Amino acid sequence: MTQKGLGKGIKALLEDFDLTDESKVIKISIDRIKPNPNQPRKHIKEETLKELAESIKQKGIIQPIIVREKEGYYEIIAGERRWRAAQIAGLQEIPVVIRNDISELESLELALIENIQREDLNPIDLALAYNELIEKYNLTQEELAKILGKSRSAIANTLRLLKLPEEIKNHIISGKLSEGHGRVLLALEDEKEMTRLANECIEKQLSVRELEEIIYFKSQEQIQEKIVSHETNQEKKNNDLVNIEEDLIEALGTKVIVKGSLNKGKIIIEYYSREDLERIYLKISK
Repeated sequence: MTQKGLGKGIKALLEDFDLTDESKVIKISIDRIKPNPNQPRKHIKEETLKELAESIKQKGIIQPIIVREKEGYYEIIAGERRWRAAQIAGLQEIPVVIRNDISELESLELALIENIQREDLNPIDLALAYNELIEKYNLTQEELAKILGKSRSAIANTLRLLKLPEEIKNHIISGKLSEGHGRVLLALEDEKEMTRLANECIEKQLSVRELEEIIYFKSQEQIQEKIVSHETNQEKKNNDLVNIEEDLIEALGTKVIVKGSLNKGKIIIEYYSREDLERIYLKISK
């Protein structure tokens, strides 16, 4: 299915998602319903399910779930949380709308879009859902943003969370860390340091702002260490090498670094344009 077909298909499906006609709603045994194996939500918080179950006990299921017939059972297209909560609430039957006209691909689209539009997914599952749509339909981030009514930067920032180590992703899924914490941690290159700081955030209940400050000061310390290290190395460099380096800089009119010893090493000559390269080449090749 092409990107254009995807956008049109979702729009048509959502427009046809009107449940106001009660004649389409029937009740079936909860035991005859099974979840969709392609459900984009991989993690459902037990606490929120219990809260929804309590609401269902008091008010019932206000919005029917959408299913389609399979061999001997009904598969959920949209509404898995309501189905799970209804089980906790002890319901024997639940209201459904049967949609046998929806294909496998359309079922996946609806499950993804329903969760994304309702902001019902945790940030990691949302990133996985975005990535699945991008890969399945060969979309760019910008095209996906238009289809979902999101900004491209919002899509990009969420997808970046997939680069985090698994331990940190699990902390975000469980709610111990926020999406903001995850994005800030991505500024670090070392995964072990990411994980260490993530655990420190949880232990000390650090805010995103506090984490930003820690990483900022850490980066400043690293920059200072590099400066000191460079200056120290320069001091340790053989005086003859220093003199040679200075002579080469003067002769070539550009930055030159001599690394190694008098017996073995390398010379790094920098240039900043094609013309600069040609100028240096002519000086060396004379």
